[in-house]
Amino acid sequence: MSFPKKGKSFPGNGLNGGGPQSSETRFAVEIASALKRSLGSTHAAVKTAAAWTGANERTAKNWFSGRYGPSGEHLVALVRHSDEVLHAFLGMAGRPDLIAAVKLAHLEYAAEDLLATIRKLNDRTM
Repeated sequence: MSFPKKGKSFPGNGLNGGGPQSSETRFAVEIASALKRSLGSTHAAVKTAAAWTGANERTAKNWFSGRYGPSGEHLVALVRHSDEVLHAFLGMAGRPDLIAAVKLAHLEYAAEDLLATIRKLNDRTM
């Protein structure tokens, strides 16, 4: 097997337009999109993701670029902190029912918080 004369990657790996995207590439792109929706595209966002996971900033930067996806341990840490990453993961796993359950749980929490605020206001006016 010989290496290409120019460049650092093999043709047809899905990253340079040389063929269909692999499932690993699609995973990396989905996680990158979710991270950008959750944190934005700034260097501070990369630092935040690195802090959440304990990963190197260069590693987190690769996640944001979609070049590589996080390993299992890092994915768990990202899901712990980001609903966007959780939803992307559940969507890729084909579990839209669980996405709805997560959103419902957040809605219930928000409703309880709103009711508590209303009760406090009513207690003050009485």
